[in-house]
Amino acid sequence: MITASLSDRHGRAIRLWLYAVAALVLAMVLVGGATRLTESGLSITEWQPVMGTLPPLDETQWQTEFQKYQAIPQYRELNRGMSLDAFKTIYWWEWTHRLVGRTIGAAFLLPFLWFLWHGWIGPGLRTRLSVIFGLGALQGVVGWWMVASGLADRVEVSQYRLATHLVLAGVIYVALLWTAQRLDGQPATPVPARIRLGAGGLLVLVLAQIYLGALVAGLRAGHIYNTWPLIDGALVPDASRLFFDVPLWRNFFENSLTVQFDHRVLAYAIWFVAIAHAFDVANSLKRGPVVAGAVVLVAAVTLQAALGILTLVMVVPIELALMHQAVAMVVLTVATLHAAPVVERAPRLSPSSSAKADDPVIRDATGIARTRN
Repeated sequence: MITASLSDRHGRAIRLWLYAVAALVLAMVLVGGATRLTESGLSITEWQPVMGTLPPLDETQWQTEFQKYQAIPQYRELNRGMSLDAFKTIYWWEWTHRLVGRTIGAAFLLPFLWFLWHGWIGPGLRTRLSVIFGLGALQGVVGWWMVASGLADRVEVSQYRLATHLVLAGVIYVALLWTAQRLDGQPATPVPARIRLGAGGLLVLVLAQIYLGALVAGLRAGHIYNTWPLIDGALVPDASRLFFDVPLWRNFFENSLTVQFDHRVLAYAIWFVAIAHAFDVANSLKRGPVVAGAVVLVAAVTLQAALGILTLVMVVPIELALMHQAVAMVVLTVATLHAAPVVERAPRLSPSSSAKADDPVIRDATGIARTRN
């Protein structure tokens, strides 16, 4: 006879841990948004993963950090004459952003090692969680790569690197939620293939939209084209203004008009696809959590679109911009929790995970250790 209660407790503990780390990632994204909007991201000009944990502790250290900031183009061209108190304000935003990143690393690694030490995690789940940890480590490197782009020849970070940094955070967040959601051990909800494709496709589209939103933010396109539904005086701007740069591909990343137009078009597409998907799910399944998830996703996408329009026409006030980014993460959360139960079955660890008759420890389909009585 298999004793499931211990397995249930282990699985519940691991799921709660993953949800807690995901909450920290969400906080990291929001603090990062505030850091960007307050022009604070370049206030710390060195990457010191360990020593940088402590902020300046006296006036001498504060003056040293301020002098480092005064040596970069952003200070010379945008903030010349800034007071030390004003510098401290932007410094604390960036320091907090980095501290949350360090906290996420510890909050993931230490419990992960503890679970491994006690044999709670099987091979397949171990691989998945190791990949997530690797993505987190990569995110730290990408974060510094982004900051470094604004220290020499620019007054802000590269929009390419900003978008990469944000979308990687989104991928890590999705991976955490997805893994936690599927560790309940339940089989995937039986649905037609088109519903699985729709749920998974919407999740991919939301991540793509977050990438485009970061490009818009990096180029400050919302400050340039802030009318709706028209953009540059038309529903569809003239091709000569959308594609004037060469080579052609640069327009999709460096032309403020093209980038914002793409962001709008994808928003419309996501809204229509979400509505069509919800009708399809409701028609096919009639009721249940998958139907509820599809409806909530439509509501979240609609709210996000309305916030985006309001943020745009009001010329990107910080409060609305932060709310827009927060609701983007809400949309990503709903899209992930909607897709996970229908796209992937609970992770099976390995063909060898079936227990031998004399093996006191076996592993269920989620990779959680269980004992045999």
